[in-house]
This record gives sequence, C-alpha cells and structure tokens, in this order.
Amino acid sequence: MSFSPLLQNLITSLRALPGVGPKSAQRMALHLLERDREGARTLSESLLQAAEKVGECQRCRNLSEETLCPVCEDDSRDHQLICVLESPVDLIAVEQTGGFNGVYFVLKGHLSPIDGVGPEDLGLDQLFERVESGEVRELILATNPTVEGEATAHYIAEQLQDLNVNITRIAHGVPVGGELEFVDGGTLAHAFAGRRSLKRSQDD
Repeated sequence: MSFSPLLQNLITSLRALPGVGPKSAQRMALHLLERDREGARTLSESLLQAAEKVGECQRCRNLSEETLCPVCEDDSRDHQLICVLESPVDLIAVEQTGGFNGVYFVLKGHLSPIDGVGPEDLGLDQLFERVESGEVRELILATNPTVEGEATAHYIAEQLQDLNVNITRIAHGVPVGGELEFVDGGTLAHAFAGRRSLKRSQDD
C-alpha cells in the first residue's frame, strides 16, 4: 500500500526510534493522525524544543539544557568520586538505585576501532584532565560488561595507571554481555558495592 508523501515521511521519521520497525511506525503515525492530532502537535513541538535547546553538560557530558547539569551543580554530592558511564540512559539507571552520591562522566559510546570510534570521540582527554588535576579520589569504571565496554575500561585504567587515584570497576551482579539500562536496581546496587580495583599493586 502506498501512502501520501507527508504520511510516508512521518512513518519513515518514526523509524528513527530504537526498536521501531515499519509496522510499528505505521501504527504510530496512523494513531496520531486518526485519534490524537493534538498529541501529535505537542509531540512535534517538544521534539523541536529538545533538539534545539538540549545540549551537554560541559563537565560530565550528560544531556543538559544548562552549562552544568543538576548533578554537577549539586554541592552535596562527592565531586571527588566519578562514575564513568557509556550513556545518559546508564546514568539514569544508576541514579534510580539511590545508592551513589558521587558525580558522573558520560562517554556517549565506547571504543570501537572498527566503527572509527577513538578516545577523542569519547571525551577521554577531558576526563583525563580532571583526574590529572588531582581533584579525583576514585574513578569508578561502569562501562557496560560487553567486549567493547571492557576494552574501554581497560584503556582508561591503563592511561591513568601511574596517577595517585583509586580506579575501580563494577563487578558482581552485572551479567557479561548485558547492558546497564536493562539491569534491575538491586543487581546494579550490588555491582557498585562489589567493585574492584584495576590498578596494579606495587608488588606486581
């Protein structure tokens, strides 16, 4: 079945959403036009405003409308404790556990030479600068327990190996091959409690 150009464009645009295939996009488009045109207008306005006004925090790279996100602006949090994550979705997952009072650094991806993603694409120079300044007591590497996530954590740990900072990796409870956004809060909290150091001992 062929659709009018505007309707086809809407269906194609909706497929940009994760997990939305042709049929799902078609159902969404028809629902908005047949039953909820006011909702469609509100959705389009919200998307436009977000696309134009939501940028990233200059300190942690999380999504933010301001220069600094609410977490980085919060003086009650431990700014010497930084948790390194792959995405803003992972940050939300950690925040929902209620057990972490430090701050974050969001990579927005992981190292992947095959895809052309290198350290500069993840803002690692900015992270290393913060650690080298001496303001960080502990760096928690909470990248996803995938091959790429593990490689990214290992790279960060190796680059900071000689600095006087405790480098830990979340461990127990998070399944290998899983992603943080799909891990329940209790499991994630246990993973943080069981994190381990990645720095070599002086005897090694």
